[in-house]
Parts: sequence; C-alpha cells; structure tokens
Amino acid sequence: MELRARGWWLLCAAAALVACARGDPASKSRSCGEVRQIYGAKGFSLSDVPQAEISGEHLRICPQGYTCCTSEMEENLANRSHAELETALRDSSRVLQAMLATQLRSFDGSRESLPVPRSPQGHFHRAVGPQLLAYTWVAVGQKLPLCDLDIDAQSSALPADHFQHLLNDSERTLQATFPGAFGELYTQNARAFRDLYSELRLYYRGANLHLEETLAEFWARLLERLFKQLHPQLLLPDDYLDCLGKQAEALRPFGEAPRELRLRATRAFVAARSFVQGLGVASDVVRKVAQVPLGPECSRAVMKLVYCAHCLGVPGARPCPDYCRNVLKGCLANQADLDAEWRNLLDSMVLITDKFWGTSGVESVIGSVHTWLAEAINALQDNRDTLTAKVIQGCGNPKVNPQGPGPEEKRRRGKLAPRERPPSGTLEKLVSEAKAQLRDVQDFWISLPGTLCSEKMALSTASDDRCWNGMARGRYLPEVMGDGLANQINNPEVEVDITKPDMTIRQQIMQLKIMTNRLRSAYNGNDVDFQDASDDGSGSGSGDGCLDDLCSRKVSRKSSSSRTPLTHALPGLSEQEGQKTSAASCPQPPTFLLPLLLFLALTVARPRWR
Repeated sequence: MELRARGWWLLCAAAALVACARGDPASKSRSCGEVRQIYGAKGFSLSDVPQAEISGEHLRICPQGYTCCTSEMEENLANRSHAELETALRDSSRVLQAMLATQLRSFDGSRESLPVPRSPQGHFHRAVGPQLLAYTWVAVGQKLPLCDLDIDAQSSALPADHFQHLLNDSERTLQATFPGAFGELYTQNARAFRDLYSELRLYYRGANLHLEETLAEFWARLLERLFKQLHPQLLLPDDYLDCLGKQAEALRPFGEAPRELRLRATRAFVAARSFVQGLGVASDVVRKVAQVPLGPECSRAVMKLVYCAHCLGVPGARPCPDYCRNVLKGCLANQADLDAEWRNLLDSMVLITDKFWGTSGVESVIGSVHTWLAEAINALQDNRDTLTAKVIQGCGNPKVNPQGPGPEEKRRRGKLAPRERPPSGTLEKLVSEAKAQLRDVQDFWISLPGTLCSEKMALSTASDDRCWNGMARGRYLPEVMGDGLANQINNPEVEVDITKPDMTIRQQIMQLKIMTNRLRSAYNGNDVDFQDASDDGSGSGSGDGCLDDLCSRKVSRKSSSSRTPLTHALPGLSEQEGQKTSAASCPQPPTFLLPLLLFLALTVARPRWR
C-alpha cells in the first residue's frame, strides 16, 4: 500500500508538471475573434488569421506564449506600428513648421514659405491654438475634421511681410512727395533712389551686400549728380568730380543725415533680417530632422508597445505610461539632443526683438528711410554756397560752361519737412504673438516622447496592475530614462548605441549654433555674413560617428535577451515578490523528463509478484 500510494503521488506530480509546461487546456481554446476584427479593420486579409489561439514559438518580437498572431501577422503589425509612429512624428513636425511659416509670412512674405500641412487621418493630430503643444490622438479609421488644422484661416487677419511693407511704404512716400518738393533734383535722379531701395531689399533678404558700403556709394553718386545740377553753368569733368568725392567726408555736404541713416539702418536691418532668417533656419531644421528614419531596434520596441498585446489575446490592454515613455525616449534619443541649441536659438530670437522698438528701432528706421533722404537734400540746398566755396578752394576753379544757363536762371526749389512715421502697433502685436509662440515650443524636442505618450493618445487609464508592460498585464517597474542619447545607456526597452549619434541631427545642431551666433552678433549691431549655410557640409563632425564625450564611453551593446522578467511585474505581485519570482507561475522542466517520470511512477505503482 505504501508503494502504491507513493506511485499515485508521483503520477499527480507528473500531471501537474505536464499542465504547467504545456499550459491550461482551457487557454488553448480562447477565441481570436476580437483580434480578427481589429486586424481586418486595418485592411489586412483574414485568411491566415487563426480562429483560436495557437502556440507562439514562431514569434520574433512578441512574447512566445499562446498567440493569435502568425508570423505574417506579426510582420504586418510591426510594419504598421513603424509607419504610424513615423507619421505621428511627421505630423508633429509639420505643425511646428506651419507655425514658423506663419510667423515668417507675417514678418517677411517675400521669402518662400512652407505649405500648410493637413493632418492625415488615423494618427497623431496636434491642434494649433494659443498653446501650440495641444496634441490629440485620433484612432486609426477615425475621421479627423480637416478644418481643425487650417493655419491659413488663423493667420488671415495678420498682414503679410511687415518689414517689406514698411520699406515699400517709405518708397511710395518718397515717390509721392519728392517731385513736388525737389523738382528736377529728384526726377533726374529717380533711378538712383530706386536702386537704393532695391539694394536695401536685397540686403534685408540676405544678399551678400555690405550695407555701409552700399550707402556710401549711394551718397557719393548722389553728390556728383546733385552738384552738377546745382551748378549747370560750370564744366565739371570726371577728375573734378573725383576731387569732390575725396573731400565729401570732410565737407559733409548732406549734413548729419548720411551718418544717422548708416548707424540706424545697419542696426535695424541686421536685427530684422536675422530674426526672419532665424525663423527660416528653425523651420529648415525641423523639416530635415523629420526625415530621419527610425532604427530597427526602435521599430521592434514600438511593435511590442502597440500591437503585441493584440497578439497575446488582450487587445484592450493599453501601454503603461512609463513603458511608453521609455520606448519613445529611446527611439527619439538623437532628436532630444537638439534641445540645448534649439533653446539657445529661440532665446536669441526673442532677445533680438528688443531692437525693434524706439527711435532707432526697426519700425521707425525702415519705415522712415525717406525722411533721412529728404533731410540730406535739404541740407545740401541750405549749404549750397558754402559748399561751393569750399570745393573751389580745394579743387580749383572749374571752367564755365558757355552753353549752360546762368546761375540766376536755376531757381532754388522748395524744401520738404519730413515727418517720422508713428508706430502703428502692428509690429508690437506681431512680435508679442511670435514671442509667445516661440516660448511655447522651446521644449518641443524633449517633450515629444511624453506628449506622444499622453493619455489623450495611447496610454492606459486603468490602474497600474492592469496596463500593458510589454510582457503581460501588470505593473511596469523600471525607472523612466533621462533625455538625450547618453541617457539611454540602460534603456530597458530600446537597444541604443550611444557611441553612434545620428549625423544628420548633429549637422542640424551645428546649424542652430551658427544661427544663434549670428543673432547674437546682430543684437550687438554687427553686420555679419548671412549667406544661407543650411545645406553646408560643415559641422558634420570628424566623420567617425562620435561627438563630445560620447566616444569616451565605450559600452558593449546589450543582448536582446539580457532583459529579465524582473522588469515587468506580474499582476498581484509586489515589487519585492516580483524580484524573487520568474515570469512563469511554475518552473518548466525539459520535455524529455516527462515520459521518464511517467514510466517511473507506473513501475513503482504496479503490484509486486512474489
């Protein structure tokens, strides 16, 4: 009896081991109907989708338990999750680009602006409003009203190209008032004034012109022309005009107007064009970074985050918040490294707007160029006799023109009393809105993972022990990683090689630095070379794939199997218990031991013949 009882105990133990190793038979019969419905709604064929769960040894990304996914389904869903994340990132970037383009059009409509994006259906949607970081999640298959992202409608009330408008108004005022005030002194030299305004526009748009030299050449040409017109009775050959030009600085024929215009215009135009070019560089950086592809390790992690719960038969389980953040912090590690220089650029743009105000501010100067031109001609007429005497003293007596009219026949024309253009308040409104929006997007790159993982998108609203942690429903125990590439060295979800930064993003970091330095120089009133270097290959690093101190941290790549079940607690277990328990509820013995145990149990339990 004792031997027979011992045999029955062995039989029970073997049966328990078999049940533990192969799973509960009831679980094998679970239906895949819900998964089939979701899979078909995404446009995939249902021909290969199992009706009930099957063994999951074939899975390459998801946990290999009983599953509703075949290999083909897993591959299809992996591709879909990859495409959805890339679309979400592009949508987020397009909204930021649209904001920058709207600001660029407001200040400078002459520059080529980006097309206003429309948010596609079925992915992340970021609404533009007073706070630019208001994201919402639109489920796949759900329609998004396109009017929600109508940037043009929101910006239609703003006047386009404000700086160009100021300069154009000044030229129109000059063309309307100078003929009546100065007569032939203006009409015979109208082209010189048109050329000046054309060069100011080119300079503002970023042409490689030196503003001080441009103004100096204008005044020199104008002096020659006006001096000849004021003295038609004299013969003034080129060598005499050359002598006049050499004495112009000492004679100051136009009074203080040229100096005042040079000082104020240089500061105003440098500040204005550096600000609008900063908007353009920022938009270009966003566009190029949006084209950086996601890596294969990121694609695997995103599949596990989004769709592996479907494969394991729990499609209703949504990702744990910290789990989602770790996945996207790993995927967007290089993008987060833009943060420091991005902030520096936006801070510099906000700072330079201080140069837009006051008597030497952008609005007063650009809109009042004609006033200094009028003052200059007035001064020349007032000082005509004194100027003539000093020129004759320095250059000698010119010959009399026998065919020219006498000095008494050339009547002196009237004077124009210029009035400075009062501030309209439009620029103040534009700058106020621009500063608020630039501040709103300062943390764009480091907030992107958390924003995409917000509760409005894909996170679980259930308690911590019911969310999807990548292995099952349960708590997610690992800590959330920091921002940037270097902080992903121990990311439990995405294998990141911190010694190989993305070179496209490193080049864009360099472009941000270059533009920030230009803005800082412009703030000090320095004329700098504003040639577009957005496509310059400089700043790409040494080409060895290392930057700063990253190469000093030689870290061996982690094996994908190094992640233990301890990082994902099972439902109902405390953190301490989870550290002592494996991911399985009981040990799984090798399958070849099961027949041996059964044979031994039967041998012991059978009757013994004497």
